[in-house]
Amino acid sequence: MPYSQFKTIAQAKAAFQLTVIEGSRFLPETSPVAPSPTLWDYLQETLPIVASSGSEKARSEGIIYPVLIDVRKTLNRQVSVFSGEEFNVDESVGLNGLCDFLLTRSKEVLEIEAPAVIIVEAKKTDLKLGLGQCIAEMVAAQRFNEEQGQPISTIYGSISNGNQWQFLKLEGMTLFIDLTVYPLPPVEGILGDLVWMAQAHS
Repeated sequence: MPYSQFKTIAQAKAAFQLTVIEGSRFLPETSPVAPSPTLWDYLQETLPIVASSGSEKARSEGIIYPVLIDVRKTLNRQVSVFSGEEFNVDESVGLNGLCDFLLTRSKEVLEIEAPAVIIVEAKKTDLKLGLGQCIAEMVAAQRFNEEQGQPISTIYGSISNGNQWQFLKLEGMTLFIDLTVYPLPPVEGILGDLVWMAQAHS
């Protein structure tokens, strides 16, 4: 049974015995990051198209993936971005299947290498529908890092439909959900948050 079986926060919370804390922003006030000229030009073309088409695939490919690639570029390719990759950690508890997007603090691009640090789950419209699945994938990343001998204290997650981003943080058995939904555009704030998460010392 894959990650997609987790339809709600309650399901993931019960399955992995998590304490969930909902509240305000848990990230520091990050510095905005200017997009590369490539991303800027690309978004000028894709944002109007995505707004009219609204498909999850268009949002994933037209906004989310280019933004994550710009995070990698900003960090001098010291992180890797995986899209639609199998991430099978423990099938017995449903920690298997595809991750929409996963960032690692590794330069390896052919295979997912620890530590995995950020999970991004793409949704067509309602962000809430992706929370349970994203939480399960974050738990999987936490366990994957431990199994690979590179445990880190914090895993970050995001639910996004391209135009809206919501952030989560997993520390041990405690999950923090920032109830604020951050808009894109402007892209500078989202890039700043993602760059900070990708290089946060854990």
